[in-house]
Amino acid sequence: MSSQQKSAPDTAASAASAAAAEPRPRRLTYAAALAALEGGALAAGGLWVLVRGLTGAPDDRQQAVTLGITLLVLALLPLLAARGLLLRRSWSRGPAVITQVMALPVAYNLLQADSMAIPAGIALAVVAVAALVLLVNGETTRALGIKGPGRAE
Repeated sequence: MSSQQKSAPDTAASAASAAAAEPRPRRLTYAAALAALEGGALAAGGLWVLVRGLTGAPDDRQQAVTLGITLLVLALLPLLAARGLLLRRSWSRGPAVITQVMALPVAYNLLQADSMAIPAGIALAVVAVAALVLLVNGETTRALGIKGPGRAE
């Protein structure tokens, strides 16, 4: 191995330790909290649908159980992203951004409803936009050690 190949892991390790030595930016903590909030809401909704499907009298029990399990599995994405953000893992921003982008059409559909879903749509839209702003912020990007194209050292 050449000296360049040996020094690359050392550079990455030193950059990671330097980032870990700095305090976590509040924006990163807030973004993680919003992602965890969304994951918790998905898990609670999935658990509620699953329990109602098993104990209640739904029109289609199999469909209710499938929806509940699907929501529980989908809750893992923002929860894992939130954990990664708190631990300052660079991979965690991708799943967190994907979660927010997926939440926007859901919020739009809730806002189009003619029911009590409108406040839920407003809340979801506010959380998704706030989380997106926090996730693409330069301070958050630096704290996660994400470099733009052509900025590799």
